Amino acid sequence: METVDGDVEVALAGQLLVATPLLADPPFFRTVIAVLEHGDGSGALGVVLNRPLALAVADVLAVGPDLVSPPAVLFDGGPVSPETAIAVGLPAPDAPADAGWRPSAPPYVTVDLDADPGLLARTVRRLRVFAGYAGWAAGQLEAEIGEGAWYVVDSLPDDLFGTEPETLWRRVLRRQGWPLAAVATCPVDPTLN
Repeated sequence: METVDGDVEVALAGQLLVATPLLADPPFFRTVIAVLEHGDGSGALGVVLNRPLALAVADVLAVGPDLVSPPAVLFDGGPVSPETAIAVGLPAPDAPADAGWRPSAPPYVTVDLDADPGLLARTVRRLRVFAGYAGWAAGQLEAEIGEGAWYVVDSLPDDLFGTEPETLWRRVLRRQGWPLAAVATCPVDPTLN
């Protein structure tokens, strides 16, 4: 548990970070990030969910084509270590704990891409592969939230594995209700509003 704004404790693993209109930095403008790890003193790690790349996963990794959720492309997971592949999956309900993945932010697991593809096909229902990740030092993400850069909202499985990632920012905001739902209509250039 970490403290945000000095008084509210929140566990961010498993939550979504939705960039507010104040966050105009190109790597994070209108992004939705799934927080995979967040801990006392260790910072946070997540992946950007709405930046698909034009490179098929099958072109760069030996992963069964039926295992990767459509669109079966790599995603730009964030500006840190873009040469690193991070695979996030949704395990089958009866999958054993030693099935080629490790628990991450429930209900998600981090998948070992070197694991037996047959084992993964039996134990992982959905999979998405990210090139790079977003990372924050201890206290950094909490400070950004306190400054109004991120909305913290609940995650749904279709957020990570949906077939229309380009519309995710608006869709996540719309389902939040007032006043966040109104932010979904904010133009790319707020001065035009």
